[in-house]
Amino acid sequence: MENLERELALLFKVDKVRITAESGKSGFIGVEIPNAKERLVYLREVLETERFVNARGNLPIALGLDQQGEPKIADLAEMPHLLVAGATNSGKSVFINAIILSLLYRFTPVDIRFMMIDLKKVELSVYGQMGRAIPHLQYQVMTSADEAVAGLRWAVSEMEARYQLLAKVGARHIAGFNQKVEGKKHEVIDEPHPIFSSPHSYKLPYIIVVIDELGDLMSTQGRKIEVPLTRLAQMARAIGIHLVVATQRPSVDVITGLIKANFPTRISFRVSSKTDSRTILDRNGAENLLGNGDYLFMPIGQSEPLRLQSPLVTSEEIKKVVDFLAVKREPPPLPVEEREEEGEEATDELYDDAVNIVVSEGQASISLLQRKLGIGYARAGRLIDMMEKNGVVGPSEGSKPRRVLRDK
Repeated sequence: MENLERELALLFKVDKVRITAESGKSGFIGVEIPNAKERLVYLREVLETERFVNARGNLPIALGLDQQGEPKIADLAEMPHLLVAGATNSGKSVFINAIILSLLYRFTPVDIRFMMIDLKKVELSVYGQMGRAIPHLQYQVMTSADEAVAGLRWAVSEMEARYQLLAKVGARHIAGFNQKVEGKKHEVIDEPHPIFSSPHSYKLPYIIVVIDELGDLMSTQGRKIEVPLTRLAQMARAIGIHLVVATQRPSVDVITGLIKANFPTRISFRVSSKTDSRTILDRNGAENLLGNGDYLFMPIGQSEPLRLQSPLVTSEEIKKVVDFLAVKREPPPLPVEEREEEGEEATDELYDDAVNIVVSEGQASISLLQRKLGIGYARAGRLIDMMEKNGVVGPSEGSKPRRVLRDK
């Protein structure tokens, strides 16, 4: 098949030809040959289509055009998380900005909030810099690995807190919660949640966590990134936290088996090898893409990927949107609790209380401290780490509670 693709490319005088198996039992194959003349697909033309305007999903995003020139719209809330891979200059970063602008076009800060991680400091920083930021930005754009770890810890803590809120009102998901509490805040809930964005409503906004380069984070932080990222991917859908994660290095040390298993919706722009294509899509093909926004989209429940053209968003267009929306404010930094580094030598006024709890209970776990002390996941985890270092509890034993080494 590979030799045939090369021969056809020579025959038709094009750089790449892609051969695919047609769906169904027709017995035919598909031969994809690039057009002689490229046509740019602009984000505006997709956003103005009837299909996008009338989209009924909770978080509709413009994916671009399919091979028949029809607009393709998807619901990020149903994905529920998106993993994007692609080599340099393949169109990956432009696509991430197209997703962000799709959501900004449709939703107010009451509806959605963004948490952005951009270690390169060039792709996402435009949304919040120099004293100006879009009002949808929950915190400052995070530009260091330590900030990224703290940000993901905060997202896990927020997820835990939201599940407690859902349980309190008897809701199963964020949409049900918002229906219950809107207009009934004093009847349903005792005190406001920190992220509620309006003094008139306790509606929970969706949170979109955007990570521009996972490879850099995994190479420097490893498990500190993988663990909270996987936890969010496994559990955050129902409470309205969704991940959009991009990498230009789709190797197995970046897209680990654990991460891959929890991102069923994946996109690959052009990659450098068949190995990279198989890592992200479980099949060859992405190595034969054309670049410049040409990509394969693998949605949930589909056996073969769709080939789409990403909409183009220029830097000038992004700047115009940001200038239109931006307010003169610095987004708040992460809470101090989430910014403390794991294993940091720091005192905690709840440490003695935490020790008394695990000793009296005869077991130690993060969830136990969360429940007893009413604190977030990150802080409870640090208390457990401090107790292990001080010889109060034993090391982690997987899903089992830690052994308590100190007597009552």
